[in-house]
Amino acid sequence: MNLHSIKPAKGSVRSRKRLGRGQGSGLGETSGRGHKGAGQRSGTRRKIGFEGGQMPLQRRLPKFGFKNHNRVAYKGINLDTLQQVIDKHNLSEVTPAILVANGIASKNELVKILGRGELKSKVNVTAHAFSATAKTAIENTGGSTNTLNP
Repeated sequence: MNLHSIKPAKGSVRSRKRLGRGQGSGLGETSGRGHKGAGQRSGTRRKIGFEGGQMPLQRRLPKFGFKNHNRVAYKGINLDTLQQVIDKHNLSEVTPAILVANGIASKNELVKILGRGELKSKVNVTAHAFSATAKTAIENTGGSTNTLNP
């Protein structure tokens, strides 16, 4: 096998349409573009969403919704996940840096501790926010909660 003998698989490559080569080809005269109008000329295209003059879908549907640009988004971490990290590394203190090191949160995310699951060990937890159930669960085991400013 040499470079000059390599060819694509049979039937995988089709030859292009040769337009405007007489009536017998079936693609002569107007070359499949129809008669007159913008679509017959070169460099034409329709607007995205144009439906032939019919009211387009994006204008038929009503406007709705609102995006609050001042929203503060937290990465929620539940107590059961926290307990797994504590058991794995035998921790007495949990901070966002420890959660980042274990791949639970990323370094730019704000961390909020949520109350699903149960906490068995006494641990000091530092995070940006706490749910009420998580805070009471941590304090019931003898631990403490420290809130960071976002």
